[in-house]
Amino acid sequence: MTKTSTVRALQLAKAEGRKISMVTAYDATFARLIDGAGVDAILVGDSLGNVIQGHGTTLPVTIDHMVYHCQAVMRGVSQAHVVGDLPFMSYQANPDDAMRNAGRLMAEGGVHGVKLEGGRQFADLVARMTGAGIPVMGHLGLTPQSVHQLGGFRVQGREPEAAERLLDDALALQQAGAYALVLEMVPAELGARVTEALTIPTIGIGAGAATDGQVLVCYDLLGLNDGFKPRFLKRWANLAETVTEAVRAYDQEVKAGTFPADEHSF
Repeated sequence: MTKTSTVRALQLAKAEGRKISMVTAYDATFARLIDGAGVDAILVGDSLGNVIQGHGTTLPVTIDHMVYHCQAVMRGVSQAHVVGDLPFMSYQANPDDAMRNAGRLMAEGGVHGVKLEGGRQFADLVARMTGAGIPVMGHLGLTPQSVHQLGGFRVQGREPEAAERLLDDALALQQAGAYALVLEMVPAELGARVTEALTIPTIGIGAGAATDGQVLVCYDLLGLNDGFKPRFLKRWANLAETVTEAVRAYDQEVKAGTFPADEHSF
């Protein structure tokens, strides 16, 4: 997109049959590069708990962490639509806390919308947020904040009953005013079924090719996280090897005394 991508622009893309590209980023430098590549949307994900902080789950991420990283990303963006994740227990405890925390991501973080995990149990909260002018993106399927309850990082919605529940959740979120929906690690057939049933865009990660868009973490698609190899991931670069080789060369030149040379000195 050639101008700032809005909620309306993403919904228009679905209506016109245009696919939506989203990339997850956490800092100004990557945000600037990703924005310059022309993606439609950037997600500031609570996956920063895994990627940036080194945790095994997203659970330790706080609302203060999210505000900080949203601010950083927004400094690098001029065109993309930016969504910030509401982290674990920032919206589940009570609606008033949820409203304040969503407001912080918007007012302090500067993002254009917020994302929360969960289905119909949060429909009233989604309606309240959207009624207050806070755009909300939903997230169904594998919901990382519920990883322990789900029994690990497993594909969701394989059984007919589970698929029906997910579809019902998607419709409830749409009815409540959600403007888009992330579908994570669900069978491709279910991803297609939900996408066809909704008028709002679906953005998939491990949800097949029929969703209205796709999202991947920048570190993953760039090959910086070489130990992460889920089936849904494709790497468009192998920057882990590039970075290691570059730093090794730097290390060798420093120790050999060949860097800095005259041209690097004042």
